[in-house]
Formats: sequence, structure tokens, C-alpha cells
Amino acid sequence: MKILLIGEYNSSHYTLKQGLQQLGHQVVVIGNGDGFKNRKVDINFKIKYRTGLINYLRRLIYKLTSLDITSLSVQRQFNKHKHLFKNYDVVQLINENAFNCFPKVEKQLLQFIFDHNKNVFLLSCGTDYMSVKYAADRKFRYDILTPYYEGKGTKRQFWHALMYLEPSFVDLHKFVYKNIKGVIASDFDYDIPLKGHEKYLGLAPNPINIDALPYSNMQIDGKIVIFHGINEQNYFKKGNDIFEAALEIIKLKYPEKVEIITVRSLPYEEYIKSFDKAHILLDQVFAYDQGFNALEAMAKGKVVFTGAEQEWLDYYNLKEDTVAINALPDAESIAYKLEWLIMHPEKILEISKNARSFIEKEHHYVDCAKIYLEKWTSRI
Repeated sequence: MKILLIGEYNSSHYTLKQGLQQLGHQVVVIGNGDGFKNRKVDINFKIKYRTGLINYLRRLIYKLTSLDITSLSVQRQFNKHKHLFKNYDVVQLINENAFNCFPKVEKQLLQFIFDHNKNVFLLSCGTDYMSVKYAADRKFRYDILTPYYEGKGTKRQFWHALMYLEPSFVDLHKFVYKNIKGVIASDFDYDIPLKGHEKYLGLAPNPINIDALPYSNMQIDGKIVIFHGINEQNYFKKGNDIFEAALEIIKLKYPEKVEIITVRSLPYEEYIKSFDKAHILLDQVFAYDQGFNALEAMAKGKVVFTGAEQEWLDYYNLKEDTVAINALPDAESIAYKLEWLIMHPEKILEISKNARSFIEKEHHYVDCAKIYLEKWTSRI
């Protein structure tokens, strides 16, 4: 089949492309490379005018004219290549806002896609109306909006999620759902809000290219190395403040036993290498399942503190703290689990092997590509 994948979060679409290619399909990925992460895509739409002084000018122009020059820039880039976006057997959007434009322009770009491709699907990956509305209605035990409701951060800092509740984005959501053949969730944080929806096709685990992420047996010769990668834009959303509080407890209690590495907002190629020497990786707090960064770290055999809630354990028939560590939104709880690993380093070695095996079994990029194909063909 000829397949177009629109948008990127981490490398979920590009890795899916690699799996689909292994199965003999032709695939093109277009998007902005997920911002500063600079992930690989085939056709890159540059997101301009959103940093520095030009960003203030952009906002002023929008306030005066209701025109977003960043969205117009993406539209111009789209129009240069639009002859390449026709007549695919399958098109998948990474998200309701796959082109990262304001809704008015986003709908114009999507209308072209819908007009020239019969089978368009949506991946619920990253924030969207369904997951944000579910969180805003306080239906999760905790979620990405929990820190916002606790007074951490401003509305602007959480705008990437809250914008989906604005009337223009709700309208975009309805427009997308009217035109798609079906929607797929990439993990349980998106699966749970979609349960029972008529267009929901179920969960398709994030594909991980294990061939590109070699596993080496972990060794602990001296200090236990704990890695904390911070995305400044999502500091509270990911629970980085809670991780930092937990690390302060550990540093005071075990200064001779641990080495802590903290990095901030690294491009992907730097990030994926920066935690090679780590034994433990702190990923995110407010999640039920693992995102792409956590899965890649698990593939490399790291013990990852991330979303690993009971729903995830039940689905994969796993026992707690055997494959990943569930990071609860409580610094003392996280510090307790870190202390347990520091005092029982054999557990680190055991979980490391289990994590790699889990990725090979449940997230192999070719096997995941087959799941996507099954879901797409069920509605074609």
C-alpha cells in the first residue's frame, strides 16, 4: 500500500514507517520533526516565528488581524508540496492538530487531505480534545492537568493541552472526526477516554525500532547513575518538579552511592546518547502508560520511572516493578522506590533484562506495523 503519515511526536510515525517498509509498503512521513527534538521526517515543515522577539511580533499581528503568521508559513510550505499528498491508500494524522496550525488554517490543510484521500485515520497521540476533556472532567485518578489544578504553572504553560477546550479547537475536533474512518490510541492515556466511541478502533502500541537501539548487559561497578531528562516546555506537565524533589531526598541520603545526571531540552540525537551510562531513567509522572521516550530507554535496558499503572499491568499480565516503575505524583514515594533499587542493585539488573524483553515482545516495530495495518484495513 501507499501510506502517508502526517505529523510527528518523538519518532512514533517514522518508526511506524520503518516497520511498514519491512512489510513491503511505500510510506512518506511529513511534519515538523516535533520541534526542538528535531526528529526525522521525509518532508519537514518548519515552524517559524515562535521564539525570540519575532514571537512577540507574531502575537501582536494576531491580536490586531486574527492572522497567525506561523500557520500561514506552514500553509505556504504545504502548498509547495501538496501535489505529493494525493491518492494514498491510507493517511494517518498523528493528532487532531497534526500540522500544528491554528484551527482555521489547520482545517484548510486537512480539507485538502480529506478531498484527495479516501481513507484517513487519526492517531490519538499527544494531547487532543478527547483526552484533555476527560482530564478536565477529573475522570482520571491523576493526569497531565493535575499540576495545573494544583496551582503549578500558568494557563499559558499548560496551553498546549488547554487549547483543545477552546471553541475553535472543539470545532476542529468535530471536523476531524466527521471525516476520518477511525481513530487509534497509542497508549492507555488515550485509550481510556476513547472507550465506547463509535469510531474507536482500539489500542496500537507505540512501535520501537529495536534494531536501532542495541541492548548491552548492564553492569554496576560503582555508583548507581540516575538520569533525569527535562523538557522545559512540559516541566510541570511531566512532573519534573516531583522528580527533582525526590532526587534531593536521595542526594542527601546516599551521596556516596549515586550519580545524578540532569539534562534540559536536548535534541533527540543528543538525548538518546546522553543516558547511555545511566542505570535508572526518570521519564514522567502523570501517565498510565509509557510514552515513546520511556519505551526507547526500556529498549536500551534502563530501569524507567514512568506511567505503569494497574490498567497497564492487567493488559500485559505483568507484576508491579518488574518491567518499569510506576512513578506516582509523590516525591517521597518515588524516593522510596529509588532507595529500594539502590539497596538492591540486583533488581536493577533484573528489571533491565525484563524491560528489553517486554519491548521486543510488545513494541517490536514490525509487529506493531501489522497491528496498524489490521486496524486500517478493517475500515477500508
